[in-house]
Amino acid sequence: MSKELTSRGEDYSKWYNDLVVKADLADHSAVRGCMVIKPYGYGIWENMQKALDKMFKDTGHQNAYFPLFIPKSLFEAEEKNAEGFAKECAIVTHYRLKTDPNNKGKLIVDPEAKLEEELIVRPTSEAIIWNTYKSWIQSYRDLPILVNQWANVVRWEMRTRLFLRTAEFLWQEGHTAHATKEEAIAETKQMLEVYADFVENWMAVPVVKGVKSANERFAGADDTYCIEALMQDGKALQAGTSHFLGQNFAKAFDVKYVTKDNKQEYVWATSWGVSTRLIGALIMSHSDDNGLVLPPKLAPIQVVIVPIYKGDEGLAKVSETANEIKKKLQAKGISVKYDDRDSQRPGWKFAEYELKGVPVRIAIGERDLANGTVEVARRDTLTKETVSIEGIDTLVDNLLNEIQANLFNKAKARNTELTTTVNSYEEFKKVLDEKTGFVYAHWDGTPETEEKIKEETKATIRCIPLNNLQEAGVCIYSGKPSTQRVMFARAY
Repeated sequence: MSKELTSRGEDYSKWYNDLVVKADLADHSAVRGCMVIKPYGYGIWENMQKALDKMFKDTGHQNAYFPLFIPKSLFEAEEKNAEGFAKECAIVTHYRLKTDPNNKGKLIVDPEAKLEEELIVRPTSEAIIWNTYKSWIQSYRDLPILVNQWANVVRWEMRTRLFLRTAEFLWQEGHTAHATKEEAIAETKQMLEVYADFVENWMAVPVVKGVKSANERFAGADDTYCIEALMQDGKALQAGTSHFLGQNFAKAFDVKYVTKDNKQEYVWATSWGVSTRLIGALIMSHSDDNGLVLPPKLAPIQVVIVPIYKGDEGLAKVSETANEIKKKLQAKGISVKYDDRDSQRPGWKFAEYELKGVPVRIAIGERDLANGTVEVARRDTLTKETVSIEGIDTLVDNLLNEIQANLFNKAKARNTELTTTVNSYEEFKKVLDEKTGFVYAHWDGTPETEEKIKEETKATIRCIPLNNLQEAGVCIYSGKPSTQRVMFARAY
C-alpha cells in the first residue's frame, strides 16, 4: 500500500496530495475548492480542538457562537478589514429559488426574492462580533469579554490544496474586549504563547514567535503576532496568529464604556485563530515516503493491536490476551484499536496502519502466547522489538512519550539545519534557490523594499522574531541602514 505514494524527492506536492487522500484524511468535494474531512482526518482535528479548548478555558475564555452571515454594511464598517478580505468574499443576494417556466426540470433564482441588503458569508467575524459587543458593553464592569468560537469560514481561494488552503475551512477565532491598551496587548501575547505551547508540545513542531511586518499584518490590526513553522521541503507555514486590534473596531462600531472615573472611552480589542491548516502542518512536518507519521498526543489511534493466527480457535486464544493488553493500555488513557477483522491479512494491516501513521503497532500470534511476548513496532523509526507481555502497558506508555519527544527533536534539528544568516542579496537568492528554509537578513524597514524582494524571489518576511537581537547593518536589497535582521522564507 505505501508503494502507491509518490516519493517526497520525486514530487513533494504530489506526495502531500496523495497522502491526504490515501491515508483517509480528506477528499475533494463536488464544490470546487472545498473539502470533505473524513472521519480519520476529523479525529485529528477533534484531538486538536480538545487540547486547545482546554487551554483557552484554562486562560479564562468561554465559547460562544455568532452568525455565518454578515450584513454588507457591517462588513464595510472597518475599512481596512473590509478591503483586506473583499477579494475573497462570497455574497448572498437572494433567498429563494423557483422552477424555470421554460424548463420544468431546472431551478432558477427568484428575482422577486432579492435581499434588501446583501449578506457576506463569514470570512472572519470581527464585524458581526463587534456590532454585537456594542450592546454587551456599557461599563468597565462589563469588561473584559473573553470569547472564542469554533466555526467555519469561507474565503474564496482560487488555488486550493486540501487542508492548507480551501474555500471553506474550520477554525477557532477568539475575540476579546478590554478596558486598557496594556491589558489587550497582554492578551494578544498570552494567546501567542498558548499557540506556541500547543504546536510545540502537542504537534511536536518547533516554531519561531514573532511580529508581522506592516505588509503582512492582519487587515484592521495594529499589530499581528505569529508563530512560524518550517516544513520538510524548507517552506514556511504560518501556524497561528494573534492580533492586537487597538481601538479600530471599537471606533468603527462605536463601542464605548464608562470608566471608573465616569468617563467614556473606546474599548480595546484582540482576535486570534488557528485552523484545520494545522493538519497540513502536521503532515508536512513529520510524515515520510511510507505515509503519515503522527505525534502520539494527536493520533486518533495511538496503538493498534494486530492478531496473527490460524483458524477461529487460534483467533480466540490470541484475542483473549490482546483484549487484556487493550484494557491495560486504555486504563492509562491510551487510545487503542484491536483489529481482528478476518477480511484482511496481517501484512495488509501493517501497511495500512503504517500509511495512517499510528505511532505504535503491537503484533501478537499463537507462538508469542507460548513465549509470553509480543512484537512492538514504532512508526517514527520503523523499528520493532520483541518484548515481554508483562509490563507492556508501562512500556508502551513510555514509548509514546519517547516518540513524541523524538518527533519534536528531529524537527528542531531540521530547523537548525535549514536556518541561514546572509549578508548580501546574491547570497540571499542563492540560499533560497539551493537550500530554502528560514533566512535571516538585514532589512531597511520599508514596505517598498519588502515588496520588491517578494516580487523578485517569492520570499516574504515571515516575522520579526520576538526579543530580536538589535545590531547595526545594511539592508541586503537597498543598502540602507538596518537595526536588525528579520526572518524571510518562501511559504505556503
